[in-house]
Amino acid sequence: MLNKIISEEKISQLKQLIDDSHNIVMITHVSPDGDALGSSLCLYWLLHSMGKNASVVVPNRFPEFLAWLPGSKNIVVALDDNDRANKTIAEADLLCLLDFNTINRINWLKTPVGASKARRILIDHHPTPDIECDVEISHPEISSTAELMYRIVSMAGTPYDHITKDIAECIYTGMMTDTGNFSYNSQNPEIYLIINELLKIGINKDEIYNRVFNTYSVDRMRLMGYCLSKKMRIYEKQRTALIYLTAKECEHYNYRVGDTEGFVNLPFSIKDIDISIFVRQDNEKEKIKISFRSQGSFPANKMAEDFKGGGHLNAAGGESYVSMRTTLSMLEEAILNRERYEKE
Repeated sequence: MLNKIISEEKISQLKQLIDDSHNIVMITHVSPDGDALGSSLCLYWLLHSMGKNASVVVPNRFPEFLAWLPGSKNIVVALDDNDRANKTIAEADLLCLLDFNTINRINWLKTPVGASKARRILIDHHPTPDIECDVEISHPEISSTAELMYRIVSMAGTPYDHITKDIAECIYTGMMTDTGNFSYNSQNPEIYLIINELLKIGINKDEIYNRVFNTYSVDRMRLMGYCLSKKMRIYEKQRTALIYLTAKECEHYNYRVGDTEGFVNLPFSIKDIDISIFVRQDNEKEKIKISFRSQGSFPANKMAEDFKGGGHLNAAGGESYVSMRTTLSMLEEAILNRERYEKE
């Protein structure tokens, strides 16, 4: 039995909004990851089973290693078909905002979302949400939005709790990817009670792992080797590793969306490294994306806040709009002064 961390009042409000709506659109953040897609598609399938007209809209393309997820072929990608994305959002009478806590995380979708007259539900696990919604279900202590979705459907009861194998696969994928295959943010014993229930439904967790983590290209493998041999800096005294890639380097290795997924975690195989930073020049927009990871008590999210970002204690993200050289200089200064983040 799971602890009921979500109030009965919020569950009742969520159910009422869904009952009163027909055209329901799930929206998630830019560069959708496994949790964003897993939680969105979980709700997509549940709503379809209830006879609702449900759609998922994302700002840009998602990695190929997530294209196997049930329902992924039906996702509307705004970067590929902006007119369809805008029309889908405009026709919605309910928007479900999943896995993001600030409107800037959906980039160019914030315009049609801002213009929409639809009611809004926020379901997220990032701290300090600042989006005005009719119902807000926000629990930063939960490992993933997919886990939060499982808790919602288990509390909501029939017909929400009719979890098919497709839905279970989406939930597990979200939970697995947002915890680094349960290597961080995964100490809560209830996570494994949920996994047990998903296994009973029929998921093959080993097969899901292989689909997500073992289907990369040769180019991606060579890019990873290049990062480790040529682009990794180690700051021994600060127990920190930093890896960086320019847009030209990514192009040289035929970079595809998702190819650098997990690179930020590689330095944790090195003894005594407890902070890892991965920096990549974005080839879609003129910005530099920064991923922060930590082990133990170091607040990766505090460091990310200095780079227009945030997130969880051990996993956070940020961005920079200056040159790579300047960005690396700023990051190095932050690394050399890691103690100030630990004191905050």
